[in-house]
Amino acid sequence: MSSRISTSSSIHPPMGIASLESQQSWPSSTPFSQPEPGDYDDDNGTELLSVSWNQDYGCFAVGTSNGFRIYNCDPFKETFRRDLKSGGFGIVEMLFRSNILALVGGGANLQYPPNKVMIWDDHQSRCVGEYAYRSNVRGVKLRRDRIVIVLEHKIYVYDFTDLKLLHQIETQSNPKGLCCLSHHSSTSVLACPGLRRGEVRVEHFGLKMTKVISAHDSQISCMTMTLDGLLLATASTKGTLIRIFNTMDGTQLQEVRRGLDRAEIYSIALSTNVQWLVVSSDKGTVHVFRLRVRVGGEDASFQLPAVQAPEMVHQNSSTPVDALISPNTGANNNSSLYFMRGVLPKYFSSEWSFAQFHLPEVTRYIAAFGSQNTVMIVGMDGSFCRCTFDPVNGGQMLQTEYVRFLKADRHQPQSVNS
Repeated sequence: MSSRISTSSSIHPPMGIASLESQQSWPSSTPFSQPEPGDYDDDNGTELLSVSWNQDYGCFAVGTSNGFRIYNCDPFKETFRRDLKSGGFGIVEMLFRSNILALVGGGANLQYPPNKVMIWDDHQSRCVGEYAYRSNVRGVKLRRDRIVIVLEHKIYVYDFTDLKLLHQIETQSNPKGLCCLSHHSSTSVLACPGLRRGEVRVEHFGLKMTKVISAHDSQISCMTMTLDGLLLATASTKGTLIRIFNTMDGTQLQEVRRGLDRAEIYSIALSTNVQWLVVSSDKGTVHVFRLRVRVGGEDASFQLPAVQAPEMVHQNSSTPVDALISPNTGANNNSSLYFMRGVLPKYFSSEWSFAQFHLPEVTRYIAAFGSQNTVMIVGMDGSFCRCTFDPVNGGQMLQTEYVRFLKADRHQPQSVNS
């Protein structure tokens, strides 16, 4: 399964958000056409092909049948859009709020088919690199020094500076394009499905170490990592349990239960302070769980930048597991028969969600944390919802904002990237 790569003579480093907040016309060299101002409210015939968060959940990208759009979450507003005459994009991957985007064609896009990745530099207003494969691209992940392209059975890792291939990773069948990257400058971690059912392979590139975690008995269906790559959360195709692991030694730190019935998990997200986890599924309920993972203070041995502190205490293979587990263990709901754990079936001793929000079971949703105990939910029906939860008492969340950002006549829920 080979790839063909074409690159430009130079790649500018990522610039600021300003280049993604302009709705001015592009130079004539761009393959994208800029719509007229009056066209922004006319979404008739526009299909939503994909939605995905950026790395810090401050924005999300939307791939449509005739281009792509970028939305800011707080305050909510459309900040950027490009329309194409030749079709739309099934994958739109942001790099934080920079000028770099990875685009994969979708829908009726003839110029950029689904087996080709285009690295778009908005600062230069042109494509700076393309990767073409024999099979369709299932996912793309970006960090400031790496490009990761996911095919159904293989993952390619490239250097961002020269677009040269660094690593190839074989996986089990991965039609959802599951893959996670760390985004801290001091760690370089990648997590993806392993070669056996229920396995997650974790690559610590900086340490030149590979860890295989037996996460579930069923196939992996969803996963996410903390920004530093030290904490991994996974769900299987059964969709009843979410498990949290230490990526250094593979130790399971916590297990929480979404429900008893089988469900398709659409998204899992961790809060930046590593205190909360949110899950969305086809059951129409968004669940928030309190994590029992200890967070570090000033004397933590591994520090994130101030905007992301506090964070999980760094653990190497010789550190006791207890160092990662908070003494506060009673936050999530438990069965009234929890005291008989070990005697009754396992679900009686499960940790159930701390807070919940109910949605119509009509489309796919992805969820993530905002600021001040808020959860943001984006739907493939073109909806954005913000709700708050009580960090002390939990229970039903309160909706505080609802926006229909794309009023299309019809929506085809094809791709949701967590």
